[in-house]
Amino acid sequence: MTNAHARVFSGVQPTGNLHLGNYLGAIKRFVELQERFDCLYCVVDLHAITVWQDPAELKRSIREVAAAFLAAGVDGEKHIVFNQSQVSAHAELAWIFNCVARLGWLNRMTQFKEKAGKDRENASVGLYAYPNLMAADILAYRATHVPVGEDQKQHLELARDIAQKFNNDFSKSIAENGLPEKFFPQPEPLIAGPATRVMSFRDGTKKMSKSDPSDASRINLTDDADKIAAKIRKAKTDPLPLPETVEDLKTRPEADNLVGIYAALADTDAAAVLAEYGGAQFSGFKQALVDLTVAKLSPITAEMSRLVADPGHIDRVLVSGAERASVIASETMRNVKDIVGFVRGA
Repeated sequence: MTNAHARVFSGVQPTGNLHLGNYLGAIKRFVELQERFDCLYCVVDLHAITVWQDPAELKRSIREVAAAFLAAGVDGEKHIVFNQSQVSAHAELAWIFNCVARLGWLNRMTQFKEKAGKDRENASVGLYAYPNLMAADILAYRATHVPVGEDQKQHLELARDIAQKFNNDFSKSIAENGLPEKFFPQPEPLIAGPATRVMSFRDGTKKMSKSDPSDASRINLTDDADKIAAKIRKAKTDPLPLPETVEDLKTRPEADNLVGIYAALADTDAAAVLAEYGGAQFSGFKQALVDLTVAKLSPITAEMSRLVADPGHIDRVLVSGAERASVIASETMRNVKDIVGFVRGA
């Protein structure tokens, strides 16, 4: 049963090689949330081009992410699935938020520092202003809830700050236009359960990433059963048996990662996994993890493959979703333009 007063927005970047971390950290969560909320799930292609993308590869990746949403169980008719660049309100509201947000706020964003690295002067302006666009993504739909992982919490806090500053800066105009005092809501984070940050199979202290040069570091959503089995069996572990308590996982990152993945796939928690496997050798636990992972991912992989082979169908889903998203975002933008003081047609 959905909450009539709540709306979820979230998105995934189309930058190629969707992996287990994307599934457990985002897509699986999307499927669960649609039972309780009205949801908009976006392929955030405007975010993708903050670093250079090959145009042909970008089109392929946009369709692949949309296919993953649908294959995992997102209902593209009941809810809204679309790609960001088809709804101009995202970019339009982002510019207004560029004029609301303060440089000092963006200077505190740790993700820009991590992504730009030492050559910060050569990073795109888009990469720097990325959090303002993320705020626009959420607030164009006046979304009340956003599922976030650890690495996006700071950006959601910024979206809340922008919403509050806009409401304060334009409080008189908001009232004069007969709109609610808190025109933009303060979006609440929906913190995921186990495996919110899936780590590399090669190094349990680093996040599983599509940019890792080693394909063995991750399970791709396109991997078949044999590849999944090989990667899990070769995943780095320490020489000790599995710990018996959750507390002991804190000092053993590789064990913590594999237990977290099992818990997330099995819809349980680390304590329950250790109650069954604590004290066992990794070899036996890894085989159980292989069986579980293959059972959960293989149907999704097969359906993704079927959908990707029919790009026309995916495009129709995205166009329909964009049209429905535009209806919501256009109303927001009409009000925003009135609040800010722009002259617009009737």
